[in-house]
Parts: sequence; structure tokens; C-alpha cells
Amino acid sequence: MEGYVLHTYGSEKYLRHAVASVLTLRRYDARRPVALYADPSQIARLRETGLDHLFAVLEELPKEHQSIVGFKHHLGTFRPFDRNLYVDSDIVWCRNPDPLWARLATYDFTATGLHKADFWFGGPKGLGILVDRVLDRRRRTMRRFGLTYLPRVQAGMIYASGERVVGKVMTAARDFLARRRETHFRSRLDEGRSEESCEWSLAMAMSYLDLPVFDWFQGQDSPQLDFIEGFVEHDLDFESVRCRHFADDFVHGLRGLPMHGLRDALVRLFARLPGKGDFMWVTPYALHFGWMHHKQPFYELADRLWKEALTGSMAGGDVEHSEVGIPISTR
Repeated sequence: MEGYVLHTYGSEKYLRHAVASVLTLRRYDARRPVALYADPSQIARLRETGLDHLFAVLEELPKEHQSIVGFKHHLGTFRPFDRNLYVDSDIVWCRNPDPLWARLATYDFTATGLHKADFWFGGPKGLGILVDRVLDRRRRTMRRFGLTYLPRVQAGMIYASGERVVGKVMTAARDFLARRRETHFRSRLDEGRSEESCEWSLAMAMSYLDLPVFDWFQGQDSPQLDFIEGFVEHDLDFESVRCRHFADDFVHGLRGLPMHGLRDALVRLFARLPGKGDFMWVTPYALHFGWMHHKQPFYELADRLWKEALTGSMAGGDVEHSEVGIPISTR
């Protein structure tokens, strides 16, 4: 059986995000079940509101797993289906995922990302990046651990089916994280963040085990793309979405600059160079709101969908449910 796996803990707003993400999924996939691992208060809240029917599997997330690495470095503990697609809760689904599942079925384990990580991946976010580049600390890490390449993993979408392979990846990722001081990677806790990143250790584990990443930039067939203001056209409820995706990696990378005026000016400048201005309009399977300063539209959408779901749940007879428990409006 194929199914989606989400996890959430802490404030109720994160539960609302998970509910909203599932509601957007159900616009396109009314068949595959969804599992949610959540803290006890969130499970109680779901049952109180009657929204627990959104999840075919609803189980408590143990305290020791209520963190990024606590969950994503222990995926073998959370395998409710034969084929599991682990997705973050800040994702909006934009199209029918059947073709995506067909392609993922060829893997035992994979995660979205890029085949080559740059120096920013897991590195310092300030001028310290220049020191890393000059001293080539990335290469030193690879040599120390016997790696011939270092991919870029974006852990917002991870697919796992083979139990044995999943166990190997999780063990390797935990071991690499425990040996962080032997690498060039920086702890996100030292940057003032509340949680450690799981991505660079997963990337090292996948390289060590020679497992391919699932390229997140695949043109019109991209599994997920980031929501960046100014690069995405959408309606209020994100039912119609298209992303402007530049074919040139350098020009596309400029989208991450925080100052929109400078970003747009540089994009216009470099897009004028021969071969640099090619772009396509892409509707990915999922739109990921992973950038902190671009999350507000998702927050607003999540609040709206949560309120609508509560209204539908309390309406009782005005709502029908599909075979996997999802609400179908009768309006």
C-alpha cells in the first residue's frame, strides 16, 4: 500500500498546517491514505474537532522523536505503509501525484535534492563561507569519510519502501551527525535555531550507501518547488499554481536573494545574456513553503482551510466522506 506520512508537534498552528496540507492533497488524491504522528495534545484536538477522520493512521509521536532529527533520522520506526512518502506539513499539493508515485516506485529509498551540494549546504551563513571555500573544507570532509561526491538533500519529501535500506540510511545518518565535529558542517543550534538540521547527515548517508537523490528540478515534472514571492503565480487558495523556473542554474539561484529589488534587477540583467534568459512555467506536484520569509501566504491559507474544515465537520449532514475518510463537499 502507498501512503503519505506527516508528523507534527508543539503549537496547534503546526497541526493546522498538517490539516491544510492534507486538504490540498485531497483535491487530487482521494485514494491513498495519510498517516499522522503527533503529540498527544494535537491528537486530542483533532478528535475534539472531528477532524481525525482525515488520517487513516493517527498515532502518538514519542517525546524523543519530537524534533527534526528525532523523526527524520528514525524513519524506520514510522513505516505505516509498504511504500511511504514522508512530506513536510508546509506543503501545498498542486496536481495529481499518480505519475510521481509511479516514478518513486523504482526506488527503495530516495529524497528530493540535487546531485551536487554547494558550499552553502550545511555551511556557515555569513562571510565564513569564504573561508570554507578557500580551504576547500568540503573536499576534506569527503576524503575523511571516503565519499566521492556530496549531494544536496532537501528532506521535505523522502520516499522509503525497503525496510533494510531504510535502516541502513538511518543508522548512517545518525552516525554522521554524531561525528559532526569531524566535518565542515555547522550545527544549526550554534546559529540560534531551536533544532538541528537532518539534511547534510542524510546527504552523507546517501552518498556513503550510493543511493540516488530524486532531483527536485525536473522542469515540468518537478516533484516540488519552493514558494518564492515574485516567482509563483497563484490564486487565493493555491488551486491554480505555476512557477517561473529558469533553465540556467545561476539565474535560477538568484531567486534566493532576500532583497527583492536587487534580486529582480540581477535576474533581468543576467537573463539578457545569451542562453541565460530561458525559463518555463511549471506546476510542480507540490509547492514547498520552506523559506521563512516567504511563509505568510501559507499561514493565511492554513488558517482559512482549518476554519472551513471545522465548519464542515460541525455541519455534519452537509459533508460526505470518501472511502479513506476525507471530506467531500456536497455544495
